[in-house]
Amino acid sequence: MSELKYDQLLLSSINNQEEIHTALFTYQSLFLSSIEPDTTNARFLPAVLIEDADAKLFVSRKLTKKQLLNKYHGENHVIIGKSCMINCLKYASEDWKKANQTIKTIMDLGDNISVSELIQAPTLYPLENGRYRVLTGHRRFFALIYANGYGSAAQFKVYDSKPLLTKVKQFQENASREDLPQYGKLQAFQSALMEIDTLNNARLKNGLKKLTVKETATNLGISMGAFDNYNVLTRYACVISAYESGLSLPFVKVKKVVLETESEYKSKYDKSVLNITDKTNISDEIKDRLFNKKPTEKVEKTFKVKPIKSSSTIKTLLTTNVMMLDTGIDWDNVNWEDHLDVSDTMEKVITFLENTQL
Repeated sequence: MSELKYDQLLLSSINNQEEIHTALFTYQSLFLSSIEPDTTNARFLPAVLIEDADAKLFVSRKLTKKQLLNKYHGENHVIIGKSCMINCLKYASEDWKKANQTIKTIMDLGDNISVSELIQAPTLYPLENGRYRVLTGHRRFFALIYANGYGSAAQFKVYDSKPLLTKVKQFQENASREDLPQYGKLQAFQSALMEIDTLNNARLKNGLKKLTVKETATNLGISMGAFDNYNVLTRYACVISAYESGLSLPFVKVKKVVLETESEYKSKYDKSVLNITDKTNISDEIKDRLFNKKPTEKVEKTFKVKPIKSSSTIKTLLTTNVMMLDTGIDWDNVNWEDHLDVSDTMEKVITFLENTQL
């Protein structure tokens, strides 16, 4: 679907006051060979699906890995067939390692399917010429092939047409699953937010307001707290890269690292607005902290003093007991342990002296 046509469909739905998330569906029994995975899904595994006859020959050692590679152009992919999954990505690379982890979970799921029913059917939407694409449940789809073969049939939840917010639906499933890797969840969140941005642009063209933060979180199917977590974690690309490289720390701990690094950097360099260079420096520091490349330096908080224009103000500050002046400050209630409170008090004193003839 072209970007222009997609925007037009969104505008049409909004004009007709249709519910964006509403989509009709039925449960259908379909041949797995009529279905293809979504290569843009954050959960996608670069897979080549092979015929049952070839899978049988490979399992019985009558067909070699090299022969399968040549026949199906399987280099840099994972070959999937009945009772076989072959990792053909570059050996020992990060992609190869990630694929190995995914392969194990798919095989375990496939073994479970062989002895029991699949509880939650993958969801699909129709393409052309009687074919379908996986919307959610890629691992379940691959597990069905591993368990029963590419030529087998299974029941699927099939939408009448492609949902307008496909990435939002994919994120909703990823976010609700505790067993899925953090890396895929963060990628799915970014993709879903891009769809929300497109929706907001369509709403503005229609004279409507953008979705509020609360409405956005509701559309994504997560709480405001979870939305804030995802926002912080996707603020710096190094966090996603770290998870992609094998980081397994909980989101809450990594969020704390990000916020502490930002706060300390702003305090150290007296920054309120961060430019590209600042963000690059913070990103490098976050990366070091996540992988413990160097000890965290404790940054002492500094007091912020309002710029002083008059030398007489400085003289008064140095030679007069300002607490005796009629500044309107309740000195008994100043919290001298609170940097913000002390800085605010200092600003009030300077403002008073600048505007008063002593």
